[in-house]
Amino acid sequence: MAGQTPASGRPRVLVADDESVIADTLTIILGQNGYEATAVYSGAEAVERAKNWRPDLLLADVVMPDMSGIEAAIRIRTLLPACRILLLSGQAATTDLMRDARRDGHEFEIILKPIHPTQLLARLQKP
Repeated sequence: MAGQTPASGRPRVLVADDESVIADTLTIILGQNGYEATAVYSGAEAVERAKNWRPDLLLADVVMPDMSGIEAAIRIRTLLPACRILLLSGQAATTDLMRDARRDGHEFEIILKPIHPTQLLARLQKP
């Protein structure tokens, strides 16, 4: 169940970004800093992986071609209500997507890209 620390004793973070270099780099940084992290490269993959892997946190890019990070976050939150969600965005289109999500009753934390790894890790530490 999300929110419960896995057997490894490390919080699980699911990283979803269609730019594989970003997803893989974040996974490495998180792994080196006490997290059990895995990367996927689409919103649809994030939803599928979350069903079985049950992350404590989703770190997802907002703008992805198959399914937005917001839509993936909504679906994952439905499956795993305790999963914390942080959205990453470097694009102006995020404003409209976030407004639509809020209108539908969904609120997510957002982090603007680029972000320095130390700043990202500090944000992950906040409840």
